[in-house]
Amino acid sequence: MNKFNDLIDKNWVLLKRPWFKWPLLILLTLIGFSIMVFLFIIFGGRLIVDEKKLVLPATTLVVTEEGDYAGRLYQENRHLIELNEVPEHVQEAFIAVEDRRFYSHAGIDFKSVIRALYQDLMAFDKVEGASTITQQLAKNLFLTNEKSWMRKTKEVMASIYLERHYTKNDILELYLNQVYFGHGVYGIRTASDYYFNKSVEELSVAEGALLAGIINAPNYYSPHIDQNRAYERRNLVISQMEQAGFINPEQMLSIQGQTLTVVDPIDRNKPWIDDYLELVIREAEELYNISRSELQRGGYRITVYLDPIAQKVAYEQVQQDNFFHGSKDNIEAAFLLLDQESGQLRAALGGRDFSIGDHHRALVERQPGSVIKPLAVYGPALSEGYSPYAMLEDTKRDYDGYQVRNADEIYQGEVSMYDAVTVSKNTSAVWLLDEIGIEKSKSYLEKMQITLSDDGLAIGLGGLKYGLTPLQIVEGYRTFAHQGEWIDAHTIAAIEDRNGQVIAKANPSTNQVFTKQAAWYMLRMLENVIDQGTGQAGSYSKALAGKTGTTQHPQAPGKVKDSWFAGVTPDYVTALWIGYDTSDAEHYLTVGSEAPTELTKAILVEIDREQDLTSAFTLPTDVEELPEPIELPEIENLDVSFKLGGWHLIRGELTWTPADDKRVIYHIYQVTEDGETDQYLGQVEGKGQFSLTDISIFDESTFYIVPYNPLTDRMGTRSNTVTLSLLN
Repeated sequence: MNKFNDLIDKNWVLLKRPWFKWPLLILLTLIGFSIMVFLFIIFGGRLIVDEKKLVLPATTLVVTEEGDYAGRLYQENRHLIELNEVPEHVQEAFIAVEDRRFYSHAGIDFKSVIRALYQDLMAFDKVEGASTITQQLAKNLFLTNEKSWMRKTKEVMASIYLERHYTKNDILELYLNQVYFGHGVYGIRTASDYYFNKSVEELSVAEGALLAGIINAPNYYSPHIDQNRAYERRNLVISQMEQAGFINPEQMLSIQGQTLTVVDPIDRNKPWIDDYLELVIREAEELYNISRSELQRGGYRITVYLDPIAQKVAYEQVQQDNFFHGSKDNIEAAFLLLDQESGQLRAALGGRDFSIGDHHRALVERQPGSVIKPLAVYGPALSEGYSPYAMLEDTKRDYDGYQVRNADEIYQGEVSMYDAVTVSKNTSAVWLLDEIGIEKSKSYLEKMQITLSDDGLAIGLGGLKYGLTPLQIVEGYRTFAHQGEWIDAHTIAAIEDRNGQVIAKANPSTNQVFTKQAAWYMLRMLENVIDQGTGQAGSYSKALAGKTGTTQHPQAPGKVKDSWFAGVTPDYVTALWIGYDTSDAEHYLTVGSEAPTELTKAILVEIDREQDLTSAFTLPTDVEELPEPIELPEIENLDVSFKLGGWHLIRGELTWTPADDKRVIYHIYQVTEDGETDQYLGQVEGKGQFSLTDISIFDESTFYIVPYNPLTDRMGTRSNTVTLSLLN
């Protein structure tokens, strides 16, 4: 015990001596500091690693219902893949050239570090890297490319963290998905498609080696930049695979002798697709709460109702300048093609040269002009019991300061609804709106999700404060093709997340707006607009109904601001607007609705070449056909004579040439002596003969006939008069 105490006393004395105490304190401090630094490096990686960044941005793929490519949305063009989908020889190519001891180190390859440290010390700078695959992943995800000791320390810390919390396979999978291959291509799956037009599973050893060789300097080793350099780099990777024991020398020589199999890049950037994709993006945002930025990084798969052929056809036709007539060249257009049966949008154009994020004109409110008449006036009136042949007023009129006149300044006093629709009578539309009531009209519009703040009769002519969008127009006109039912037009069929789970499916809302009978009557009247009315411009031989619309330019008298055509076929419903984004005194159209009418028909003709569109509309069940209009004849050859025989020995007979239409009814009158109230004798339908039985051979009697239209309940022009007398 005494010896132990003596030893302590001696050491304590030693510690008190300055020449021993301070070096010892410094040494202990350095040891402690080193331990702290070591522990910080080992366990401080959590300060560097942002777990959110391990969820790599992935391309959202947009496909048709048939599974064909339709478009893509991305921040980084990357399609994710699982490691078990990557062939082993492709994995080995990357490991051989980037990190041969990947499966044996803990994130840091100390042999490489020592070699790199020696080079840095010799150069007195950070000149050589010793990065493992884990370090490269850490740097790419969490750090910058700055060459400094601090950045390298952070890289080591992050690498150790990744190795402690993730398996080697997890790290390699992340790496292969994250790495950049040049030309805006990220990840091995996207690179395989870009360079070889094949799936990763199909890659050969040589092709995997080429991809592994690119990533060291993508803009230098890309075969699309220099094939010789790419070839040499690929063969270097193959030799590295042999040195690592992944292939034998014979295999190495054979593979190195293979030529490059890269293909020319497939141009997937179709200029006509962006218009449709923009609607897909907005629908995903509004209906499914998936933001634009999330779509560009989330790796979703969106199935859409796009018809690529129809979309391309519409785009190509809209590029034709002969359909656009105006004061300046920058005339714009918006077009929508809606599947009549389902309400699915098959094609959409937001402009003549549209890019994602631009001003989508199919969603911009414009003054609709006469296109609104079937939606706001005639459809509601038919549903409220008006007949297609109801007679409407057709006179220039002032409604408490609101003056209404026809574009052609022709007035007939009264006209049938059928004819008013055909020639687009303004006076009749406003008169009828006044009859059914503005609130009643707006109630029908609201069923189509069209809410107007306007309260005046100008609604009937499209004179709105804000206007309607082409999308609202096409949705509204679909009601006439689909028995009065409105549907929320939609582009998205389904959305899957990056794990293949379906997170959204189409479930559009519907509403019964017009009666089935009213919708069919309206459709038939709109068909006549194409055959005999304002929609005759252009040529399309199959079934088509539609309505034109033209708005007057407020700053250029006699010129056009907006021109419209809404079309209905048995297969599709269309809406097409032509005009300028900004309408001022310098920007006006010189041709009205003829232009969109011709353009729509040109689009349908080209679609018909590919799809064989339906030739005629089919009458729905429980719906009556619209009778053809009746044209009353003007009778000038009425004749009368005596006839012998029958129950009456002597009788008179009126004869005339009847109209071909057997529905015409002829009312027979005898002129009375006072000349004030002629005597009605009877009527015949479809015939040119009437027997006069109650006559006297000694009297002189005068007769005439008046044709009658049972559809409009209107009498025609009185015929010539004839006199029956033995003296004649």
